[in-house]
Amino acid sequence: MCRRERGFTLIELLVSMAIFAIISVLALGGLNTVVTQQQLARERMAEVVDLQRTMRFLTTDLAQLYPRYVRDELGQGSEAPLVADGLGEFIVRLSRGGWRNPARLPRGTLQRVQYRLDDDELLREYWPVVDVPLGMEPRTEVLIGGVDELLIEYLGTEDEWSETWPPLRQLGAGAPGRPRAARITLTVVGWGEIQRLVEMVP
Repeated sequence: MCRRERGFTLIELLVSMAIFAIISVLALGGLNTVVTQQQLARERMAEVVDLQRTMRFLTTDLAQLYPRYVRDELGQGSEAPLVADGLGEFIVRLSRGGWRNPARLPRGTLQRVQYRLDDDELLREYWPVVDVPLGMEPRTEVLIGGVDELLIEYLGTEDEWSETWPPLRQLGAGAPGRPRAARITLTVVGWGEIQRLVEMVP
């Protein structure tokens, strides 16, 4: 007696292909979700690194404020070690010590630094020499984007915080001296307000 060999019917093949297609779509959707989450996690981590780096620069520069007056571009006057009067394009300009020199370049350890906002980017600019010659442009580095505001307040000898240095009430009263502390408030899109307190007592 002859046995008939039975294969898959067309309907069974179509059903199998439909099931395989559904499983493939679900698997691809899950893979896309994982890839997207990884990308978001990497971007968020990069933002954290930028935030930490920005706050490290700010706190280190302010903590290492050096009492060195700077000759102006024409060599006829001097600028205070710390200037935050709100009159220039910069937020703060200062002389700082402790500029590391691991390559042993022929330069000093003092640095003239300023911070300013350009649109929503926070820029740190510095000059390779403290007494800036006429026409020398600073070296510029973008620290972080998405900045709504950078506010730096200074604690004077009378336990009062001021957004300018020297405080307005001390203008014309001689050398303003050095703030006792600085309070940094950085507002960044997606992160809100970040605050640091920096001791500046020598």
